[in-house]
Amino acid sequence: MIALHLETPPEVVNAGAGIHGVRKLRDVFRLPDLWQLHLYNYSAELTLLGTTFSVAPGYVSLTPAGTQVQFDYRGRSEHLYAHFRPVVAGELSYVPVVQDAGDAAPLLSRLLRSAVESSPSGSGRTRAEVWAALWRIADLAPATTEAGHPAVSTAIAHIEANLAQPLTVPALARLAGVSHNHLTRLFQAETGQTVIAYIRTRRMTRARHLLVSSTLSIPAVAASVGIPDLQAFNKTCRRELGAAPRMVRNAVAGG
Repeated sequence: MIALHLETPPEVVNAGAGIHGVRKLRDVFRLPDLWQLHLYNYSAELTLLGTTFSVAPGYVSLTPAGTQVQFDYRGRSEHLYAHFRPVVAGELSYVPVVQDAGDAAPLLSRLLRSAVESSPSGSGRTRAEVWAALWRIADLAPATTEAGHPAVSTAIAHIEANLAQPLTVPALARLAGVSHNHLTRLFQAETGQTVIAYIRTRRMTRARHLLVSSTLSIPAVAASVGIPDLQAFNKTCRRELGAAPRMVRNAVAGG
């Protein structure tokens, strides 16, 4: 899983149809400051983030900015793509690096082809089409990965609804009807994080939102995300957000 900001339309720098595998069967490259979205119409191997994935027609991939990718083609290969910059705002979505779009592939193809066709004359429409495609891809995750396991869905729903309350892995496991160890394995497979790390990430994502977007006092923000001990909240903010709570708030207020 990778974390991606989706609450605001991305800046789409380029969208098009790429044709590869004609003169050579391997490409290795990276885009230093742009994300890559690909919808495949061929079978190949894609290597990124230390893992090799087999892609096939109807698969989609998302590559974070600055990540080196290696494509090993089997012949002439065509895909639709969009190169974009996410707008850092709101909460994060967690999306698989590679997944089979299944029945959603035709819709994704229509959205991306519309983005390609509108890109020379209408950046607003291009952004809208790519944004819609990204949300559709994010919505695929529960149905196409182990995220669909009801124990994980139950645990995540409880976490989201109870960030202000004490949360423990044994209690979540009991609620989800599985063992502590089994929930831990399922959670790691879906989110790439431990349960505790996921809870901490979600708490601090909400804390940042409240610090930046509200006038709630810092003690009130800390309590609302389940870390009422101000010393612990300050320490967690520094570790997860890179600054003390007041600095996070002032950085945005100061422009």
